[in-house]
Amino acid sequence: MPRLSVIVIAKNEAANIADCLDSVAFAEERIVVDGGSDDATVSIARDKGARVEQRTFAGFGAQKNIALSLAQGDWVLSIDADERVSPALAAEIKSAIENPTANGYEMPRRSSFCGRVMRHSGWWPDYVLRLFRRGTTRFSDDLVHERAICDGPVARLTQPLDHFAVLRLEDSLSRMDRYSTASAEMMTASGRRVTFMTGISHGLFAFFKTFVLRAGFLDGREGFLLAVAIAEGSYYRYMKAWLRSRRHG
Repeated sequence: MPRLSVIVIAKNEAANIADCLDSVAFAEERIVVDGGSDDATVSIARDKGARVEQRTFAGFGAQKNIALSLAQGDWVLSIDADERVSPALAAEIKSAIENPTANGYEMPRRSSFCGRVMRHSGWWPDYVLRLFRRGTTRFSDDLVHERAICDGPVARLTQPLDHFAVLRLEDSLSRMDRYSTASAEMMTASGRRVTFMTGISHGLFAFFKTFVLRAGFLDGREGFLLAVAIAEGSYYRYMKAWLRSRRHG
């Protein structure tokens, strides 16, 4: 029977890591690469039986590639600390690796925002490539919004991966600040030209796309909050890039 390795990257995920690891207890190997937590993430992960390695955080893509290099299983499942594998998805994963038809498998991700599952807003179905045959896939080296790159055919599973993306609005603001800074650094490094109006136009369009074009209004009040959060993330991403270009121009 093929062996499955689960890889997780984490930093200050004491509130999430136990439930995450419990949801993948069916795997033969669980690896956590910690990026410098100053909470109980490391001790909790070890108590759950996971192999824990500590590495200085160098970006999401680089960190996931480190975790991938440690995996020994025939197949690898990559999940985040705020994601959970349901028993139904676990059964589908085991079936897929026992009788594979592809080198990689995407799965629909079911995300919640401030306690509400988002059925619209561009968040469902959000197919993500997370299960793959070891040796066929690597992660892009992006600081943020990294992606798995698979050589060979990719198929889709049907059971969703549960993603508790934002529990509180404060979490959304903190994440938006971190991610927009990393995205601005990537944008500046690529040499992309950004103007003051770029941030304004992208922010406005991000709200319109999420709330109107992607029917975020059907997600109720939380849909409006999500559209605003996405718009803010886009606005600050470009404004931070613009300010960086002025300082280094």
